[in-house]
Amino acid sequence: MLHLDRATVQFQSPGGPLVRAVDGISLEIPAGQFVVVIGTNGSGKSTLLGSIAGTVRLSSGSIQLAGHDITDWSQHARARLIGRVFQDPRAGTAGSLSVLENLAVAACRGRFPGLGWATNRQLRAEASARLARIVPGLEQRLDQPIGSMSGGQRQIVTLLMATWHRPELLLLDEHTAALDPAAADRVVRATAGLIRDGGLTALMVTHSLAQAAALGDRLILIHRGRIELDVAGPAKRRLTADDLADRFDGLRRADQLDDAAARTLAELYV
Repeated sequence: MLHLDRATVQFQSPGGPLVRAVDGISLEIPAGQFVVVIGTNGSGKSTLLGSIAGTVRLSSGSIQLAGHDITDWSQHARARLIGRVFQDPRAGTAGSLSVLENLAVAACRGRFPGLGWATNRQLRAEASARLARIVPGLEQRLDQPIGSMSGGQRQIVTLLMATWHRPELLLLDEHTAALDPAAADRVVRATAGLIRDGGLTALMVTHSLAQAAALGDRLILIHRGRIELDVAGPAKRRLTADDLADRFDGLRRADQLDDAAARTLAELYV
């Protein structure tokens, strides 16, 4: 289980106002739940993901994962519990290494250094079987340098690396945003299959309203650092991309009204 208690991240640029990118969010995600997170640009969704991964430090509040208080853990320490896939397909892999060698890096996590033991026949057979289950045919490219693969293929290998040792939490940070529509669709299907078959707990940030409506057991909409919508079960399944677009339009209109009111007050006190 992931538990956030009044998690807050605030920034202040020199001479600028104090901004709460994450504003006192309390959240529980039970084991095995697939949660999709959406929000307008600058809403705080990626900052929230970063605070869980350890790339962003909380200003206040706490984070617990699988019974551990990880609030003060380093990013490296959290990586023992968390798998992560980034927006850039090049992140998280070594382009000069083969697909098998990259998978061996994931398999070696927590073991003694060196890839020799991991690139033996046993690992080759397991890597081939896992790739074939996700995208049949990809297992034939085990010896190909991963840097020569398409972005979608590379992202699928990255997904397999991130889930090789079944993490307590899988974080997906807009991991299809840099792909063309066809590749994004393949990666989405691979993602859904891996999470479903592995019974993984996952938190996925996306800009795609179609993905947000179609994927996951639960949807969270973040706006101005706070949770504006949290739906699961039948209510989540009834949501459409058009419903979410209407919700976004409402938030934008409210923001415009707030900005107009602020300008009016400023003019009154000039």
